[in-house]
Amino acid sequence: MIPPLTAIARRMLLGGVAIAATDVSPAFGQAPSPLLAQRVNEANAGTVGVIAGGVDGTYIRIAADLAAVLDNGNALRVIAMIGKGSLQNIQDIVLLRGVDIGIVQSDALAFARRTRLVPGADNLIQYMAKLYDEEIHVLARRDINSLEDLAGQAVNVDLVGSGTAMTASLLFDTLGVRVRTTNDVQDVALTKLRNGEIAAMVFVAGKPARLFVGIGADSGLHFLPIAPASDLMETYLPATLTTADYPNLVPSEGVETIAVGAVMAVYAWPPGSDRYRKVARFVEALQSRFQEFLRPPRHPKWREVNLAAQVPGWVRFDHTLRSGARRGADGG
Repeated sequence: MIPPLTAIARRMLLGGVAIAATDVSPAFGQAPSPLLAQRVNEANAGTVGVIAGGVDGTYIRIAADLAAVLDNGNALRVIAMIGKGSLQNIQDIVLLRGVDIGIVQSDALAFARRTRLVPGADNLIQYMAKLYDEEIHVLARRDINSLEDLAGQAVNVDLVGSGTAMTASLLFDTLGVRVRTTNDVQDVALTKLRNGEIAAMVFVAGKPARLFVGIGADSGLHFLPIAPASDLMETYLPATLTTADYPNLVPSEGVETIAVGAVMAVYAWPPGSDRYRKVARFVEALQSRFQEFLRPPRHPKWREVNLAAQVPGWVRFDHTLRSGARRGADGG
């Protein structure tokens, strides 16, 4: 005979909600009571899942901010999830239950179309907001002075399917630089770079990227410049890494680089469906409480967000943005 549920087991089963013993079935395998079923429905009624990036990237910090500011209980509960990068996030939005929204690079949808990553991606993926620009960081050993010096060298580009891997492929192909790519997670790659096992690592993240902030001046590492070549500017934007961003890695004159936009992508739920209404409530909450994202301890990248900005090549999920949701950098 299966023993009765313990108090701990009941809390685990119910996602941390403590209720009386009479409210649950006495043994595993039995149908939940009507009260429990009601609690499950109530708990899920306002839940929106946001898939982000790895623990050292900007995406997960933005998703955590969304959960901290917008989560107000059963009416709207935001679940921030660690993801594996832009291309995987595109797939997860379409394929995974519980994932409604994902933070991706703006070039990810075009790449998905071109490679047929997700059949019908044009009709299944939309965007609700352009967020900010993410800078391309190429951290290398001191004996490497340019991207061209990386030819034939081992360069880490994050996990296969990540936004960084996608952008690195486009970057090196455009410049005609053939490198030997590795696909370690970024904290492992940084250790290998310090140990001289690889020549450089590429990381697409909003500056300042937490992974690089603690690197000392005696590390023997530096950022390589990326000149705004015309071929690159068809897709990317010019940007600069400054001493204020990375005091121990960037000289006073700064380091040239390029940037790609980050987009809050969403599954194109049919209007009137339950999931559509939940995402619409999320959009409404984001607009009405946007000013809260501009104050500490929220990520400084929120100050670059313009909720009304258009994203070329994408279809917007919600076209009813309020006039009050202005650019954070202008003080709202």
